[in-house]
Amino acid sequence: MNVDRLVFGFAGAMILVSLLLSVFHSSYWLWFTAFVGANLLQSAFTKFCPLAIILRKLGFKPGAAFD
Repeated sequence: MNVDRLVFGFAGAMILVSLLLSVFHSSYWLWFTAFVGANLLQSAFTKFCPLAIILRKLGFKPGAAFD
């Protein structure tokens, strides 16, 4: 699995978890959802993603999005 797929999968999982937490715990978790979405949006334009950097340092092969 490459870095791109891991980043997108992790971001999707964090969005779903924070949505569930906002429904069952507190609506303040929607701020985390917005943060993840904003990070995905800015990484589409800048190709900067902290998770991608960490995954590359852990030895995962880069993909086309975060090379």
